[in-house]
Amino acid sequence: MTFGKQILYTATAAILGVYFLTAGLVKAKPFLAPLLTAVILALLVLPIARKLESWKIPRMASSLINTLLLFLVSVGFVALISIQIQSFVADWDKAKQKIMPEIEKLEAYVYEKTPLGPEDIEKQQSEATGNMGKQALSFINGVYSFSGDYLLTFIYIFFLLNYRRKFRQFFVKLFKKENKKDVDEVLTQATKITQGYLYGKFILMIFLAVIYALGMAAFGVSNFIIISVLAALLSIIPYIGNIIGFLIAIGLGYIADGDTTALIGIVITFSVAQFIESYLFEPYVVGDNVNLDPFITILAVVAGNMIWGVIGMILSIPVLGIINVIFMHVKPLKPYSFLLGNSDVKQKSKNIGKDK
Repeated sequence: MTFGKQILYTATAAILGVYFLTAGLVKAKPFLAPLLTAVILALLVLPIARKLESWKIPRMASSLINTLLLFLVSVGFVALISIQIQSFVADWDKAKQKIMPEIEKLEAYVYEKTPLGPEDIEKQQSEATGNMGKQALSFINGVYSFSGDYLLTFIYIFFLLNYRRKFRQFFVKLFKKENKKDVDEVLTQATKITQGYLYGKFILMIFLAVIYALGMAAFGVSNFIIISVLAALLSIIPYIGNIIGFLIAIGLGYIADGDTTALIGIVITFSVAQFIESYLFEPYVVGDNVNLDPFITILAVVAGNMIWGVIGMILSIPVLGIINVIFMHVKPLKPYSFLLGNSDVKQKSKNIGKDK
């Protein structure tokens, strides 16, 4: 076989492999998404479980306590957001009166500067009204599906924590005795990387929520609590999450207040917060736990969104970090670890070592 044919066959096999893998992941979302989410969250509370067990608390009881802890935290977030949404809905009439003149100006500008006319807008509105039944049915199905996955995730967390030793021994037994040390090291590093990343992100979200809330409250932005919480939660999605959070803040802040002071306050608050996050919180709180190249990180987030939506965007980074750890310890796959890793971080580490 000539070298050209070998490249062609290899490229074709790689493309087909990626295609079928992606198609399989899309189909397997209802099964894999709750399971992977449970794995990541179980790793997050693993130190707490170990601490409780060191106090002679049985593993089953420890696993149940941690599962309930995560459940209560998630319910608390949902309750907080629900209360703020109710407050927003209650003030909707006042907000509508403020923004209607701006909407009318925008419509007039659109009619003047584009080929669109009032009849085109009315046609689109009537089509949207006609599809309301289908949208409502789709929304109800989505709520049922989310509720099932939500509860199933916590069931998985309990069993993963309770039987974690068995799962670890299973992975070790898959390989030869001489490789057991390497396998154990991979599992340990993967756990540490995931925990470090998630803990850092969790602390970062708390800091951002406080900064957002203080800044927007100072500028008199209504519903600043829900805006702060949503924007902080979205920061778990690398790069893209901050942009989405900013756009949501602009939308909610302007709709509620209908005045440019709120917009200016949101822009200033987010600018200051992003500066503090980039130069203080990110390096010292999150650090380089996953050590992934920024370009690869963006590709992973986009791919995660295409395959599994929002949950795919959130899970993409810790999962890719674990994959990178595996690549680092498997000799034939080390070039892929070099591709995924952040070479700038490694170079900085070497320079620091030389300085010392």
